[in-house]
Amino acid sequence: MAVLCRKAVLADLRSIIGLLMDDELGKSREDNTNIKKYERVFNLIDQDLNQYLMVVEGEGIIIGTCHLTLMPSLSFQGTIRLNIEAVRVAAPYRSKGIGAWMMTQAIEYGRQNGAGFIQLATNKKREKAKKFYEGLGFEATHEGMKLYL
Repeated sequence: MAVLCRKAVLADLRSIIGLLMDDELGKSREDNTNIKKYERVFNLIDQDLNQYLMVVEGEGIIIGTCHLTLMPSLSFQGTIRLNIEAVRVAAPYRSKGIGAWMMTQAIEYGRQNGAGFIQLATNKKREKAKKFYEGLGFEATHEGMKLYL
């Protein structure tokens, strides 16, 4: 199947939210009835030059997404980091190489934009995702923490 990636547009938002809700963990965190909240944040992402909300199209539909953020940092001798968030592939398209292809595109985006390294976090409940990232060469070097406000 031929796939392509591109920057998301507002018309993609409902499809992206659907992907974010495409597992039990996502269903517990997302709420597709409050589209205005998502639209507000989509517009903030869209206007920020350090943000790239990627979608992957296949068979004429959105089948994958990830959110890339370039983060200039003084640490690591003034290195730009690429942070990858919200990586999702639609259930019928998993285990078909789409996720690996999408991550290759994300890594290349980081290279082209001067990133010295890439970081991402995955929920501890997502054991398959952790193995997937390790297979791409990512290492679990830190313990992530959150403070919900």
